[in-house]
Amino acid sequence: MGGSILVTGGGGQLAQSLAKLGGQRVIVVGRPEFDFDRSATIAATIDRYKPSFVVNAAAWTAVDLAESEVDGATRANETGPAELARACARHDIPLIHVSTDYVYAGDKGTPYTETDPISPQTVYGHTKAAGEQAVLAENPRTIVLRTAWVYSPHGKNFVRTMLNAGAKNLQLKVVGDQCGNPTSSDDLADGILVIIEKLQQGWRDGYAGVYHATGSGEATWHDLAVATLQEAAKAGRPMPEVTAICTQDWPTPAKRPKDSRLECAKLEKVFGVKLPHWQDSVARTVKEIMVSQKF
Repeated sequence: MGGSILVTGGGGQLAQSLAKLGGQRVIVVGRPEFDFDRSATIAATIDRYKPSFVVNAAAWTAVDLAESEVDGATRANETGPAELARACARHDIPLIHVSTDYVYAGDKGTPYTETDPISPQTVYGHTKAAGEQAVLAENPRTIVLRTAWVYSPHGKNFVRTMLNAGAKNLQLKVVGDQCGNPTSSDDLADGILVIIEKLQQGWRDGYAGVYHATGSGEATWHDLAVATLQEAAKAGRPMPEVTAICTQDWPTPAKRPKDSRLECAKLEKVFGVKLPHWQDSVARTVKEIMVSQKF
């Protein structure tokens, strides 16, 4: 498959996964070369590399810090992506923009579909929601992928945090009343590459818009922690006692969605993409981490 793919987000999980799986056609950029805080770098990067496709994996993801750093979160999640979408539109480049389950309140009680109204409850969620609307408005060839609970063998994420904590503690407490869809960044990257392969065959009416893209199956954070540590135990690590606690027992500056499960049928219908079950992907991820001794 030809055509270069420019991926923003530097050392982030998804950018690293796309670089690993996408081969030489993937060009990863990040600070200082590409920086949403320095708007001139955005168009300059597009002009320099002249990619066939752009994946925006750059974002302000420090959910709690965003509550007090509104301007920074806004530049990273809304105004910066809007400028990127404009730059892509000038060159007729399709843009895949990664968003989040935090655009929902988390109180529906069943998995959200793309047609459900959004109702973000945090600064992070508000800026990501605004970013979705901005990129769709600026570039008619934009696909927004809402994902959730991303983990990988690299970077900072919940799975690696649990492996570190489990290696040091015989007892752990993990929130057990929030539900979502754990998503491997490698699986998400695979899905994005399939989408790009479809786009390379020609842009079709109906491609643009919002899609949900998460791992199959659902879990609580407690479920994800237990599954992670059980896989580590298979490799000889001690298995801690993991106690489920309530959200109110682990207060945070930003409110977490109680139930942000996403229905991903639209992605499968339009692009034939269905991400693997989270339990299978967690097992693979933990094995990769254990082999490489990255924690």
